[in-house]
Amino acid sequence: MLIDFFFTLRDAKVPVSIKEFLTLLEALQQQVIAPSLDEFYYLARLTLVKDEAHFDKFDRAFGAFFKGIETVFDAKADIPLDWLLKRLERELTPEQKAQLQKLGYDKLMDRLHELLKEQKERHEGGNKWIGTGGTSPFGNGGTNPEGIRIGGKGGNRSAVKVWDQRTYRDYDGERELGIRNIKVALRRLRRFARQGAADELALDETIRSTANNAGWLDIRMQPERRNRIKVLMLLDVGGTMDDHIERTEELFSAAKAEFKHMEFYYFHNCVYDHLWKNNRRRHAERFPTWDVLRTYPSDTRLIFVGDATMSPYEILAPGGSVEYANDEAGAEWLARFCHAFPKFAWLNPEPEHLWQYRQSIDVVRRIMGNRMFPVTMDGLERAMRLLSK
Repeated sequence: MLIDFFFTLRDAKVPVSIKEFLTLLEALQQQVIAPSLDEFYYLARLTLVKDEAHFDKFDRAFGAFFKGIETVFDAKADIPLDWLLKRLERELTPEQKAQLQKLGYDKLMDRLHELLKEQKERHEGGNKWIGTGGTSPFGNGGTNPEGIRIGGKGGNRSAVKVWDQRTYRDYDGERELGIRNIKVALRRLRRFARQGAADELALDETIRSTANNAGWLDIRMQPERRNRIKVLMLLDVGGTMDDHIERTEELFSAAKAEFKHMEFYYFHNCVYDHLWKNNRRRHAERFPTWDVLRTYPSDTRLIFVGDATMSPYEILAPGGSVEYANDEAGAEWLARFCHAFPKFAWLNPEPEHLWQYRQSIDVVRRIMGNRMFPVTMDGLERAMRLLSK
């Protein structure tokens, strides 16, 4: 089994050597860890990965090889993996889909708790139990206008909760840009000023002064030219944003190169009471959103980056987050950010012609005062003009 794991890492472009693999086998033989998948993950990463730059590749390869499910609602609720294996996928007609009704968030949660007590076996293709296929709002691989996805992969993007432990990856700030014009558009926001001590050569002034001094060298100095603009970037990560990783990384990399004074945080779908800077440690290292709101001055330019594609409950309802029970609605936190930083904009990598089909996008646009722009050259130009005023 571990030989196949070794070749899986090699296929994922993780530079693993035979010597490192033998070290892992020796550590297992010496029983340095307990028989736990979590402990094996850390041991394998420690022995096989020499550079943290390859952690993301390792995580993806590890997840692809050792597939499993862990709950994020209740660690004591054990749903057999066999219930969640997709063996049947029904194709419903538009008329059949139209007949499906939404239960509403509270009823969904109450019904899920009832099913966890009642259900004793696997179900497939039905409309009631936790299972796969069919039209039940619980499970995966089926069709329902509003449900709780348990395991599996998302398809219809209609889940209001996701029962699965997902690992997001940070956006690569060192990525080489495929579209240099993004940098050009962002430069509209830059404002330079001479600050500090006069310790930089003023070449033009030196030439002019030397010429006026009959050729005798007259060196002139000037303060360093610094960018005064402060930028706070909040980036949506995971879920539907996986479709836009490449474009978001280009934007993030360009912003890091153009703005000297830029801070960033991650969120998932909508901002709530905490943010994070490292997706691998997002559950352990959180930054209270109130602290972020109070840390930066009001003239900071605020840029949201996200596709705003989610269940409307995630924006409008307390407890609506797909990952945990948030005390306050996401809309409250969005409004606080807009009030704290009057110069703000939302950049949406989702193609603009699809916005009309996403109810959540319309909700976010209204909260943001219609300051949502596509991640296109024209959209970036308009956003930067707005932020530079």
